[in-house]
Order: sequence, then C-alpha cells, then structure tokens
Amino acid sequence: MEIYKYEVTVITANTNHANTFNDAFVRLVGTDGQSDYSCISNNIRWDVYADGIPHCVKADSPLSLPSEVRFSFTKTLQMAFTVATGMIKLNLQISCNHSDNWTSMKDIYKVFHSRQTDISDHVQKHWRSDAFFGYQFLNGVNPMMIRRCTVLPENFPVTDEMVFPSGWWRLENEMQKGNIFLVDYKLLDGVMTNVINDKKQYLAAPLVLLHRTPDDELMPIAIQLKQEPAEDNPVFLPSDSEYDWLTAKIFVRGADFSVHQLNFHLLRTHLLAEVFAVSLLRNVPTTHPQYKLLIPHTRYTLQINLLARQQLISDDGVFTKFAASGGKGMLTIMKRAQSSLTYSSLCITHDIAERGLESVPNFYYRDDGLELWEIIHSFVQGLLKHYYKSDVEVQEDTELQSWIEDINNHGFLLQDNTGIPKSFRTVAEMVEFVTMVIFTCSGQHSAVNSGQYDYGGWMPNTPMSLQRPPPTTKGTTSEETMLQMFPSITTTVHNMATVWLLSSQSTDFVPLGHYPEEYFTEEIPHRWIRAFQKDLKRLSKAINARNRDLAIPYTYLDPARMENSVAL
Repeated sequence: MEIYKYEVTVITANTNHANTFNDAFVRLVGTDGQSDYSCISNNIRWDVYADGIPHCVKADSPLSLPSEVRFSFTKTLQMAFTVATGMIKLNLQISCNHSDNWTSMKDIYKVFHSRQTDISDHVQKHWRSDAFFGYQFLNGVNPMMIRRCTVLPENFPVTDEMVFPSGWWRLENEMQKGNIFLVDYKLLDGVMTNVINDKKQYLAAPLVLLHRTPDDELMPIAIQLKQEPAEDNPVFLPSDSEYDWLTAKIFVRGADFSVHQLNFHLLRTHLLAEVFAVSLLRNVPTTHPQYKLLIPHTRYTLQINLLARQQLISDDGVFTKFAASGGKGMLTIMKRAQSSLTYSSLCITHDIAERGLESVPNFYYRDDGLELWEIIHSFVQGLLKHYYKSDVEVQEDTELQSWIEDINNHGFLLQDNTGIPKSFRTVAEMVEFVTMVIFTCSGQHSAVNSGQYDYGGWMPNTPMSLQRPPPTTKGTTSEETMLQMFPSITTTVHNMATVWLLSSQSTDFVPLGHYPEEYFTEEIPHRWIRAFQKDLKRLSKAINARNRDLAIPYTYLDPARMENSVAL
C-alpha cells in the first residue's frame, strides 16, 4: 500500500480590515504537489425542498442552523408569543373550529372589527369601489402584475361597444395614448385546486383590462375569469348587475392572493434572499468586503424561511391546508414562476420600464422604489469601488465569482435566458447585482409583505380561497351566492391570523441602513455608510410629507419602516 504524507497549511487574514484577496484558506502540501485552496467555511449546506424551485439551506430545525444565523432570544420569544396569542389578539378563538359558511356580511365585520389598522378600515369601507380595485394594482400589497397594454390579447375579445358604450373613447386610441392597462393571471391557468373540509376550492385565471380616466383614476373596464374565450366564459363589465361585477372582481382578488404570495412574496423575496445568503456564507470569507456589506441583509432569513417551510407550506401548514392554491397547485405555480424569472424583473429600474409604467400618475411604489434603488446603488458603488479599482480585480476575485456561480446553480437552476450574470466581468455589473440583492432583501420584501394585513385583513378584499366556481353565465349571482363563495369561517380565521403575524414588526427590528454590528472598521466605508443613512432619512422625510396629503398613505417603502433583511 502506498502512503501519502501531507502537511496542512492554514493561511489566515487580517480580520480587522476587509480584503478582496483569498486571505483565509486551507491548502494541503504533499510530496506530489499541493492541492487547490479551500475556504474555511461553516456547516452551511444546500438542500432541495422541491424540484424546480430555488434550493434552500439544509436544516431540520432552527437548532441545526449555525448560532450566528438564528433568531435572537427576543425574536424567538416574540414569535412564539405572537403565534400563540394570534387568535386571541384578533378575538377569533370562538370561530376557530367552525367550517360553516358565512351567512351575513355583518358576521364577517364582527370578526374583522376586533383588529383593524387605519388602512384595513379604509379597505373595509371601499373594497366594492372600482376606483379602489384599480388603485390596489399600483399601491396595494402586489404592485407587480399590472402593465401597459398596447395590443389586446387574442384570447380577450373586448370591443369598444363593451367597454366604452358612451362612445367617448376608443380602445385603439386609448392604447396609443398609454391609457389602457392589462393584468393577466395566466400563471394560474389549469392549476389543481385544493380540497378543504372535503369541499373542492376554486381559483380563476383572469384577465383584467383597466382604463386611466381623465381624472387619473385607474378603473376596471372588463374582466374575463378564464383564459380561453367561450360561451361559458363571459366578459364581465361594470354595466353588469351589481353582484355579477362584484363576483368577477372577487375572483380577481382571489387570484391575486395566490400569485402575490407564491410568486412575488415567497419566491422572489424569501427564497431568493435565502439563496443569496447561503451562497454568501458558503463562498465568501468574513474578511471579504462583500461579506461585510451583505451579511446584515441576511439577518434571520435562514430561520424565518425554515419556519415557513415547516409551518406554512408543509403538508400540514396553514397555506397548504387553507389556500385554494395549497398543495400540488402551490408547487405548480412556483415552478411556472421560476421558469419565467428574469434578472430585469428583479431590478425595479428595468421592471418599471418593461411594464411601460414610467408615466402612470399616483404610482407610489414606483416613485419610492426608484428613489430607494438609486440610494442603494450609490452606496454600493461608492463602497465597493473603494476595494475594486478595476474590472480585472473583479474578474480575479475567486470568492466573488464563486458566490455568483452558486447563485446561478442553486437559485436560478442554470436556466437559460434569465439574464442573470454567470460571472462578474466588470465593477458596474457587480454593483448592479449587489444593489439588486440589497433592494430585494429590504425594500422589495417590505413592499410585498408589510401591507398584508392592511389589504388582506378584510377577507372579502383578498380571499385566500373560494368555494364556488366562477360564474359561467351572467345574472346568476346575489349576495347569498357571494357569501357561499367566500372561504369558510375556519379558513378566514387562519388567514387573518397568519397575515397579522406576517405584518407585525419585531421589537428587535433593524431598519434599512442601520448596522448594530460594525463589520467595517476603516474610515472610508464608514463615510459611505453615513452618507447612505443620510440619504435614507431624506427619502423617509419626503415620503412622510407626501403621505400627509393622501387618503391612503403609502408607507411600505419608507426606509424607517423597512427591515434590513427578510426577517419576517
């Protein structure tokens, strides 16, 4: 037997200062040469929760995570308390064991009235309004679906006579002026729906056409609840009966719940943030400036996602048990969303332009988001250019390249045509990607998470499931059929408790731009951090000033209210 002898050489770094070089690694030196170096890493490993969606951290319980990425004692205690008392806080405990249908709107209001916010109260009063229905596509909890319509889809046979019976406008002219908008839920077409309490649930895949009026309101003008035109798939119009039109809008809001939660909330913020974090912890040493810059934006993400997999989307999780899209449908939707995920859609500057929404008035998600993006970009660019003086230094940084390679492999699953860089070739390319990571983990997550109870606490506005199929003919709806269509009392109660929990700010909340743990020790990074904080305060002040004049304040991209990371 041939015996090989090796000596282990450990190269360490100066941990007081950030370094872009490979300053901490292990190398085996033997009689036949030496090995490639390996970073001294922790026990972070990849796992596959389900095929076709981003990979996750390998962990069976929070205790199997490294201590430095777990919740603090305060966070753990508060989460347990909030979960345990959620039903009591909402005064829902009497209703929790009921599977009966709602019999009156008054009963729904009695449950809702036990816990309200200023915005949820406004939602309860205005949820039937066409203007408020349109407003939510811009400034509600899911501002990600609407896009300018320049050509009507072939499967949406809408005519001038249907949507503009007065003859004041013509569709072709209004599309040319940029006044027609489309929301298409084709992602949900043919999805297998859930069975709750032995009762089949229903989920539409609607198309919605909206018109920007001369007074700058966004009004729905046509809704088709299934993708393929047919005699049993009518186009619903504002001129239809009260409950025909209201029922169509409720099915749209139910569809929006599923697409929002599974695509824009879970996939595009939680799961991607976990990928960014796991790749960082596996590939980038603690002395690296990229680590020091990004680690605050991974705080609590691994544990909150682990809890989501165990308590929300597991076989007995709340979403699986009570959402129309729970179970097999959930994975179908997420796989479809993953397959169409693009880099440009994650960068708000490109996304707004691609959706043709640059000039839409009263679009506060866009206004605040673009300003926030520029502030983050300026900070990232200034700080990283201190460490990377040339494109060559970026190209030769093996740890940085390993980070983006792992993200491609485990986050975007090596899909073609995503636009995600396979490697970093320039400083500018690296800066934009890191800007996207911080924006996703902070601002974007806040935009799609913080308003969940505001807009979903009043169940009729955002039902997580519906118990009757979409109407196939007009003139068959009433308040009675609407109440039968709504989710059961049990489903309603669990949804209200869940969105209340997910919208509740932790007592150890760390706002964007605050760094209780100082990772950088040099003066120049500190200078950029102070400038970043100053710019964020300026944006927060401007948002608060604008909101004083709004009937519905838009606060979800206020830096003072958003977390540094996906922590809830």
